[in-house]
Amino acid sequence: MRQLKTRWADQIDKEHVLEEYPRPLLRRDSYVNLNGLWDYAITIEDGKPESYDGSILVPFSPEAFLSGVNRQLKPAETLWYHRRLPGTVKLVNGMRWILHFGAVDQFAVVYVNGKRVKRHLGGYLPFSVDVTEVLVDGENELLVKVRDYSDAFYYSRGKQKLKRGGMFYTAQSGIWQTVWMEMVPELYITGVASTPLYDDSALSLNVSVKKGLRKEEQPSEKVIVTVSSIEMQPIQIEGRALEDIVIPLRDMHEWSPEDPFLYDIEVQVGDDKVKSYAAMRKIHVEKDHDGIARIYLNNHPYFQKGVLDQGYWPEGLYTPPCDEAMICDIRTMKNLGFNMLRKHLKIEPQRWYYHCDRLGMLVWQDMVNGGRHYRSWYVTYLATAKEYFHIRTQDSLLGLLGRRDEKGRKQFVSEMREMIRCLYSHPSIVTWVIFNEGWGQFHAGTVTEIVRETDHTRLIDQASGWFDQGGGDIRSIHDYFFPLKIIPEERTTALTEFGGYSLSMPGHRMYKKIYGYRIYRKSADLTRGYREWIEKEILPNIANGLSATIYTQLSDVEEEVNGILTYDREILKMEAEVIREMNEKQQLTEF
Repeated sequence: MRQLKTRWADQIDKEHVLEEYPRPLLRRDSYVNLNGLWDYAITIEDGKPESYDGSILVPFSPEAFLSGVNRQLKPAETLWYHRRLPGTVKLVNGMRWILHFGAVDQFAVVYVNGKRVKRHLGGYLPFSVDVTEVLVDGENELLVKVRDYSDAFYYSRGKQKLKRGGMFYTAQSGIWQTVWMEMVPELYITGVASTPLYDDSALSLNVSVKKGLRKEEQPSEKVIVTVSSIEMQPIQIEGRALEDIVIPLRDMHEWSPEDPFLYDIEVQVGDDKVKSYAAMRKIHVEKDHDGIARIYLNNHPYFQKGVLDQGYWPEGLYTPPCDEAMICDIRTMKNLGFNMLRKHLKIEPQRWYYHCDRLGMLVWQDMVNGGRHYRSWYVTYLATAKEYFHIRTQDSLLGLLGRRDEKGRKQFVSEMREMIRCLYSHPSIVTWVIFNEGWGQFHAGTVTEIVRETDHTRLIDQASGWFDQGGGDIRSIHDYFFPLKIIPEERTTALTEFGGYSLSMPGHRMYKKIYGYRIYRKSADLTRGYREWIEKEILPNIANGLSATIYTQLSDVEEEVNGILTYDREILKMEAEVIREMNEKQQLTEF
C-alpha cells in the first residue's frame, strides 16, 4: 500500500481543524470548536482505561492517516476519547451549554465529569445533549466511549468493510465529524424547517423550540421571522412555534444550478436568535407534450447529468481534510458540465450540502445501507440477469437480502426519518434514494410510503439498480455491460449508474491491485470509451424517456480506479473538453 494524500493534507494545523461553523442552516454567534488533539485508548475491556495510548486528531477516525493513529478498531474492541473542555465553557446564569457531535460511528456513550449524559446509536447522524447540569466551575472533563461493529452486524455501514477490497473500502470508526459546543438561553430554537411553496411564490417556515431540560418541544411560543436578500428589503412576520409561518415573496427569485439564489433568514424566539437560509425551487415528475414522464425543475423539463460521489478521502476516509477540499470536488464536477451528484451510501457533514446549496449542485441522497451478509448470487448475479430480461425480482426473501432482524429494519427506518429531518431544508437535495442494488432491502413499498409521508416535496428513487418494486417516482437502472433500452412508463426513467471505466495512474493509486468494470491503459482510450457510450447509448434514449444519468464515479477510491479524478484529486483522467461536450449534448437534446 502507498499512502496517498490530497494537496490539503499537509496544510492542516492541529490546533485549528475544520473550524468552520458546522451547521449552516442554524447559526448562532456562540460557538466553541472541540476539534483537535484528544487522548485515546483502544481496549478489550469495557471499563474506563487507566491510561491512554496517545493522541488522536479529532474528527479523523483512528483508521485514517490524518488521525495519527492508523489502527483498525475491531468489533470486540472499545475506543475511548478523552479531553478537558476549554476554559471558555463555564457556567453563566440563565444560559445553557449544548454539546454537539456531527457523527460518531457507530455506538457512542458520552460522559461529562464522570456522569453519563448521552447514548447514541447510528454512525451517520448528528446528536446533541444539554450538559449544563453536570458542568462545574473550573476544569471539566469529556469522555466518549465508542463501539463499532462495521459489517459484522446489521447496523448501517455504507461501503465500509473490515476486509476491504474492490468496490468496498476501509472500515472506519469513532468520531468523524466536528465536535462542538454552543451556549443558548433557557428557551432556545432547535430547528428551522423551510419549505418552498414555489407555485404560490411563498416560503413556509416551521420553527421548533425547547426550554431547559424538557424533552418535549414548546408550542405556542412567539416567533419573529425576518426574510431578506440582496434584491429585496427585509420582510418580518410573526408566528408561533411548531406552526407553519408563510412568507409571501413578491418578485420571487428561483433557485437552480445555473442560478443558486438564496434568501437570508433570521429567526428570534425570546432572547434566542439564529440565522438560516432558504431557496425557492420545485422538483416533480410530469408528462411532457409527448406523454413521456420527465423530471421537472421549477416547472420546466430539466435533464440531470450526475456523478456518483462516494465521499472518501485517502488521508481522512469519511472525513474531508478541510472545507476547501469539499468545495473543490463540487466545483470541479460543475465546471465539467455536471449538474447533479448522487451521494452514495453516506451522509456528509452538513457543510457539504451547504456548499451544494450555494454553488448550485443538485443532490440525490442515498439512505445508508445496512443488514447482515448479502447473498451475492442473489442480490448481484441473479438480479443483474433478471434486470437484463426486464424480470422484476421481489424483495420478500429477507434472509437473502440480509434483513431478517426486525430490530435492524426498525433501526433503518428510524435513521431514515432522522436523516430526512436533518437534511430537509437543503434546497440542493431533490431526490431520496432508499435502497441500492438490494443491499439490505426490505418491504420497499411500505418504506417508500414512510418516506413520502415524511417528505412529499422531493422525488423518491425506491430501488436504485434492481429489486425495483414499481414504486416511487423513478425507474432506476444500473447498466455497466448491456445495450441500454429505455421503455417509457408512468414513472420517469433514470440511468443511475453507468460507466465504471477504469484507468490506473502510476504514482496516484494506493494499491497494486485494481478494480473496475472496463480497464483502459491510456487517457485517450478512456476518453474515447466514455464518448462512445454517451453517443451510442444515452443520447438516443433521451427521446424514449431517459431523464437523468449518473456516471460512476467522481474519484478513484482505494482499489477502485474508475474515477474521473484520481483518489488524491490531482489528475483529471479524461479530456475535460470531451466531458463538457457530452454533457452539453445531453442538454441540447433535451425534450
